[in-house]
Amino acid sequence: MKQEVELKRSLGLWSALALVVGTVIGSGIFFKQGAVLDSAGSSTMALLAWVVGGIITLTAGLTIAEIGAQLPYTGGLYIYMEKIYGRVLGFLSGWMQIIVYGPAIIASLAGYLALLLVNFLGLSNAWLIPLAIASMVLIGGLNMLENRLGAAFAIITTLAKLLPIAAIIIFGLFYGHEGAVGQTITHVHENSGTFGVAVLATLFGYDGWILIANLGGEIKHPQRILPRAIVFGLVFVLIVYTAVTFGVFNAIPANMVSKLGDNTTIYLAQKAFGTIGGRLLNIGVIISIMGCMNGKIMTFPRIMYAMAKRNDLPFSKQLAYLNSKTHAPMVSTVVILLIATLMVTFSNADYLSDLCIFTVYCFYIAAFIGVFLLRKRNKGAERPFSTPLYPITPIIAIVGALFVTISQIFNDPIGSFASLAIVAVGLPVFYLVKKYAKQSNKVEDEIIAE
Repeated sequence: MKQEVELKRSLGLWSALALVVGTVIGSGIFFKQGAVLDSAGSSTMALLAWVVGGIITLTAGLTIAEIGAQLPYTGGLYIYMEKIYGRVLGFLSGWMQIIVYGPAIIASLAGYLALLLVNFLGLSNAWLIPLAIASMVLIGGLNMLENRLGAAFAIITTLAKLLPIAAIIIFGLFYGHEGAVGQTITHVHENSGTFGVAVLATLFGYDGWILIANLGGEIKHPQRILPRAIVFGLVFVLIVYTAVTFGVFNAIPANMVSKLGDNTTIYLAQKAFGTIGGRLLNIGVIISIMGCMNGKIMTFPRIMYAMAKRNDLPFSKQLAYLNSKTHAPMVSTVVILLIATLMVTFSNADYLSDLCIFTVYCFYIAAFIGVFLLRKRNKGAERPFSTPLYPITPIIAIVGALFVTISQIFNDPIGSFASLAIVAVGLPVFYLVKKYAKQSNKVEDEIIAE
């Protein structure tokens, strides 16, 4: 019997805004300071990289907000690409998100969270992978309940994560004496890149803004709320990230930040507030990452669900299952977490974070171009939201995205093309699924005819 359970529109503006801020502010601003500095070469250029990354993200958000307001359906980028470019590119964008981008970003967050927990609890590194997997299972279980609980968790963790951020900003601005601007690192790591790679690293910190679009079918009045949530959320994050970075460089010498790498925030917390205060601050960062993971785990299974509802995937019937009480896509959630578990087991958080951003930005470029195509196609039609300063805003988004993706290709050609090859595997999957569907329909028609 065909299942009639549907996703419910139960998310308002504050829930949507909390999901945007909550899915963006996670581990990136706390763990990417060293990586950005190593590639940028100086504190001034590192600060500029965070600002440029924020501007690219804001122009991207403003551009996608116009598309999302016109296409307020569950599936986000998957639906946008299909409506603009057709079924094949739409499928590939969805495939990319459920096979590479989504699992990789969840796995990288789990890896960063495990690193914090190991340091906080005084455990050995042997606990890194078990803690990463346990955190994904715990938050995944929460998201198998009604979506209002996941949204409530997003609001609580968003408020909680603002405490360590405020503490870092206040301490750095008022008690730091290093001078945030003008510091140059004397030792450059072998794996450091260029300014473009530095901007790419910041984009991991800014990433997550588009995920609210995946919940378009669950937002009340999406034409009005979706653009507001994206724009207001990104402006807030851009201001916060710039202030945090300035505070970090003002409190810790650049050479020390480069040396500390992923442990910069842990060191700053203990330096600023002592052992007890530092541990309390780290609890706030832990909650921050958990909230970010919650947003990712809440949204990516919706993409798989949207694809399965249209029979675009193998085992679509199972993947499209919704719990009749909680309306949660339970099977899709489990599959996404299984892929993420494999990634966190066999790779590291830093590599996964770069991999997922490079891959998704290749598709973002096509989506940004899509706003021009939609305007031409729907010339004269009323738009619920229009991108400000059009066409300058989408052009900045396109140029910025091209800059960071090309920089990453030159910095890591093997990894870049490997990720694109995984996406390309989606093509035979798409055609095989469609071929099987046609054969099944033919058999059913013959049975009915008999």
